[in-house]
Amino acid sequence: MAKFRTNHSSGMRSSKGGSSSSKTTLIRSVFFFIGICVMIYILSNVKADSWEFDSVETTTNNVQLSDQRGENIEISFHPESTTGEVINHKHYTLSYHEEHEQAEWVAYKLTKDNLRKPRVKRAKKFSQDKSVSTLSAKHNDYSHSGYTRGHLAPAGDMAFSQEAMRESFYMSNMSPQLKEFNGGIWRELEETVRNWADDNDELYIVTGPIIKDNVEYKKIGYNEVSVPHQFFKIILDLKLPEQKAIAFLMPNEKSEKRISEYIVSIDELEALTGINFFAGFLPLELEEELEKKGNLKQWKFEEAKYRKRIEKWNNY
Repeated sequence: MAKFRTNHSSGMRSSKGGSSSSKTTLIRSVFFFIGICVMIYILSNVKADSWEFDSVETTTNNVQLSDQRGENIEISFHPESTTGEVINHKHYTLSYHEEHEQAEWVAYKLTKDNLRKPRVKRAKKFSQDKSVSTLSAKHNDYSHSGYTRGHLAPAGDMAFSQEAMRESFYMSNMSPQLKEFNGGIWRELEETVRNWADDNDELYIVTGPIIKDNVEYKKIGYNEVSVPHQFFKIILDLKLPEQKAIAFLMPNEKSEKRISEYIVSIDELEALTGINFFAGFLPLELEEELEKKGNLKQWKFEEAKYRKRIEKWNNY
């Protein structure tokens, strides 16, 4: 903000005990208050389409925004946490739900640049996440349970570095999934999202199970990990000129349907989960627009990938 100055003669002195100094201070205060009001008015009236979302950092914790005047702001793109247990790993962030021994959501940025880096070998060891205050579930909670350790932030999205791959194998990033779901329609959705990231440069991803405190769940393992009935995934593309979003809600089961049949609105997911996904991140007008049901024409779905799932993956 520009500094406001008052003009006064160098030769003038107050004859009444500093009244000139008091008047100067008052004038400065008035101008400062007016300046603050003007700035608040300008910021509160910036339209949604005046924001540009620029990728200047690969960190998952913040994104840098620039408005039409070229002024930058750093802001978190993560959803609200209903548990208060937010864990910031280097390559993704999660909100851990102790009662269900898994994350209620995992959020990260997926970029074309990272996807095109040489792929590291898939990790083999699942590790307990000691960053969780109560410790996460353990590897053997899933053993002989009939459920796979389903990645929320996929290993395939984290194959650009050994560190990212290792982090993706924390048990806090796992949720119980049926084999036919994990290796079938969920796999197809994950591979489709990677194709979208390659087409659109970078995407913001939020994934999680539908877990509620007032619902009965099957429990597995010593730590009683809840088995979710459904999983969601939200994909956000903020690059101009075509800012868009799409969301999916899928049952934890084998499916013969196309993934496009599971599209829902972000508004529906917020009502179902009680989570506000982009509060304080998106300008209000843009948030309201993107949280409506996704436009199929804005996203490419591969028939060949669907056929591969039906004919091969579903039958593993």
